[in-house]
Amino acid sequence: MHMADALLSPAVGIAFWATTGTALAISSSKVRSDPREYLVPLMGVLGAFVFAAMMINFTIPGTGSSGHIGGGLLLSILLGPYAAFVVIASVLTVQALFFTDGGLLALGANIFNLGVFPCFIGFPLIYRPLIKRVGALASKRRLAAITILATVISLQLGALGVVTETQLSGISSLPLSAFLLLMQPIHLAIGLIEGLATAALIHFVREARPDLFVDEGAAGVPSSASKFPTKLIAGLGVLALVTAGVFSWFASSQPDGLEWSIARVTGRSELDATESSVHTRMADLQKSLSLFPDYKFSFDAKVAIQEPTKQKEGATTTPEVWPAVDAGTSLAGVIGGLATLSLVTLVAYLLRRRRNVAVSVGTGD
Repeated sequence: MHMADALLSPAVGIAFWATTGTALAISSSKVRSDPREYLVPLMGVLGAFVFAAMMINFTIPGTGSSGHIGGGLLLSILLGPYAAFVVIASVLTVQALFFTDGGLLALGANIFNLGVFPCFIGFPLIYRPLIKRVGALASKRRLAAITILATVISLQLGALGVVTETQLSGISSLPLSAFLLLMQPIHLAIGLIEGLATAALIHFVREARPDLFVDEGAAGVPSSASKFPTKLIAGLGVLALVTAGVFSWFASSQPDGLEWSIARVTGRSELDATESSVHTRMADLQKSLSLFPDYKFSFDAKVAIQEPTKQKEGATTTPEVWPAVDAGTSLAGVIGGLATLSLVTLVAYLLRRRRNVAVSVGTGD
């Protein structure tokens, strides 16, 4: 559900940059004051894992579409909403800057849709109250049902956000009713699968480290008194590496929910970019920064661009093979995961360092 720049007007794109920037500033201040000593490394490995997991599109049966996890609710459950928002913003920034996954003008809107809704609505208003009501010792089915419900609602709001933003931008080729009636159902299916995956991972972590989910009697809230989760952090790091390097071969080649919806309305999976100066400058900047466009080497991308020409000339093409074993994709995924790990860790460390300096000054040490 990464929006391209062509879906937004400059005014709407800049407005969401400002909105997201405000939310990020507030979240950063909360992370700075968070007492958990293990927060920085956990944020880093979870950022790398979510980046890798987003590479794996899963097929939605019977639709010709696919989807991938958003990760916002997963991060909120394990980190709390503010740290989660910092992480998801970092993941989406790395994807946009170096992998052309989502536009730069649309980055603020993408962070809003995939970050604000799960972190500040799905988690605190749906997941957390329901978990408190049933208690941490409730049956696995109830806990899973709550996780799935919060995930689905968060993604439905995100899909609605995309539709609303295109309407505010005056994209006439995407009429409100037609676009809405496609976006919501397909993202309902995607949300159900993401919810199941999120519930499974949360169950695994809950079984291994239940203390991470108890804080002053409020079930489902990360604890500030928990011991440093060394094994968990190491395990998540290995899982992120394997996901980016190997599991990415099994990603579906079907268009994602947003591309599928656009194609059903317009006949094309992407809209033509406008000729405004803002769109042009953003596109040129993104092109200059992109190291692995579409999670491939630049050379591979050029080959892919030339492929339609070969087909017109009647050349024999090789049918798609699944899994798509590709060293280039693996390397791009691993580098992207490491870049996300580095960015999140650096940001979190600098925020925590400012906290420690402030504490030292306050105590006169």
